[in-house]
Amino acid sequence: MRVSIVPAALLLMLVPAQAVAPEFPAGGWSWPLSPRPAVLRSFEPPDRPWLSGHRGVDLRAAYDGAPVTAPAPGRVSFVGVVVDRPVLTIDHGNGLRSSFEPVESTLRPGDAVAEGAVLGRALPGHCGGTPCIHWGVREADAYLNPLAFVMDLRPSILLPPVDPGSGLGGSG
Repeated sequence: MRVSIVPAALLLMLVPAQAVAPEFPAGGWSWPLSPRPAVLRSFEPPDRPWLSGHRGVDLRAAYDGAPVTAPAPGRVSFVGVVVDRPVLTIDHGNGLRSSFEPVESTLRPGDAVAEGAVLGRALPGHCGGTPCIHWGVREADAYLNPLAFVMDLRPSILLPPVDPGSGLGGSG
């Protein structure tokens, strides 16, 4: 009796599309802090839009006053104080906007920014005594996980091992 091994490509076709395709671009943007920051608090979207949650991520800055940079090109759409902290928002086009707080900036609405351009400086206060910024991303009115724009967050898919005698994946 001969056992055949299903080619890996066929197995991938059997996986549901939502498990393979990301909801929005995986990676492609730059981190807004350098060096690559630690994530102090993750994205925790609320079950309903009016409920509490964490609609972005808190990223550790190297120090208070660290430069905050544009993760992607765009145009500044807002610079001002929201509640009690300074916020800067960039419109990246196609309905995508990213916001950063607390950030002190000399930029004004309408200013164009290139990916990697300095937007301003991280101010203390958001994470207690730890230097950090809060980074949020929205598409229209929906909050998205900002980490999906700098990392591939799709789940790993494990495939069965290939039988070396099957002639698959080698010169055999």
